[in-house]
Amino acid sequence: MEFLRLLLLPFSVVYGLITGVRNLLFDLGVLQSRRFDIPVISVGNLSTGGTGKTPHVEYLIRLLSPFNKVSTLSRGYGRRTRGYLMAKAGSTAANIGDEPMQYFRKFPEAGVHVDEKRRRGIENILKTAPETDVILLDDAFQHRYVKPGFSILLTDYHKLYYKDYILPVGSLREARRGARRADVIVVTKTPSILSPILRRQIIAEIKPAPHQKVYFSYIRYSEIVPLWSTGCHTLPDKKFSHIMVFAGIANTYPLQDHLAKMCQDLTILQYPDHHQYTLEDLDRIKRKFDDLYSRNKLLVTTEKDAMRLLSPGLDEKARQLPVHYLPIIVEFHRNDKQAFDEQILNYVRTNQRKH
Repeated sequence: MEFLRLLLLPFSVVYGLITGVRNLLFDLGVLQSRRFDIPVISVGNLSTGGTGKTPHVEYLIRLLSPFNKVSTLSRGYGRRTRGYLMAKAGSTAANIGDEPMQYFRKFPEAGVHVDEKRRRGIENILKTAPETDVILLDDAFQHRYVKPGFSILLTDYHKLYYKDYILPVGSLREARRGARRADVIVVTKTPSILSPILRRQIIAEIKPAPHQKVYFSYIRYSEIVPLWSTGCHTLPDKKFSHIMVFAGIANTYPLQDHLAKMCQDLTILQYPDHHQYTLEDLDRIKRKFDDLYSRNKLLVTTEKDAMRLLSPGLDEKARQLPVHYLPIIVEFHRNDKQAFDEQILNYVRTNQRKH
């Protein structure tokens, strides 16, 4: 492994120089960042993925929706379309992406928009949904053509950015010093019980700037839900002989740890992040599940993966599978919840635009 890192090091240096020069051009004003007269909150990371952006965006939607008209703007990674689109009846993961589709199904009161060019996307939101009070930018930390009013940087507790390296040696999209652009740093996927000593140690290693706050969040799993409506929303069994899970997400370890407590045997089918399932994939999943020698078995995927199964051309075959999905919810530790919520609400309240 160390030898491989040495071989890749020159590529990391080149990649770091390219991203560093780009950031410098934005810092000097050679490349222009545009600020909008509406509260814009960016949620992103320094790494290539797996920090929990989607459930944190959902947390913000839940927090802000009772008081504001919220719109989300994503790139729509993995979609088969380009340009600006607003989610509407009939939208699928194929034309807006799996994460936006998840927002659309769970939060019908929120506007869900996609555009690979965030500046253009915001301009279109202000035209097509002028009632919008606040815009949430999903995975936009490196999209510097927009200057968000508030920037949230996520870092995985199991792979903290200050212990990581620039691509391809590590998984960082830019140098660690890029974290200074954030207003808030959230350490995600922590244990549900976090010792104060470890908390202080992580904060000391992050070395937050005077303007930055550091918070800690963890994942709470909801009840397993059948993807296809059967009239039953709860499972009769809490313990299974065998669970088979298939997933196309960056990190499956929290999911595996959770499901392992619910069964005697666990089988994992791992696909690349944002994997676009094919009919052949579904045939393979069905064969493997049918071959499990157990009557008390369960087929599970993530909520994000489930959205991709609803795409035209897949849903008919997918309905032949007894698929369940496992929603996740983000929680903040102790006093972090109150402090984080107040900081977000105060930012939106004090920067509210006049329609």
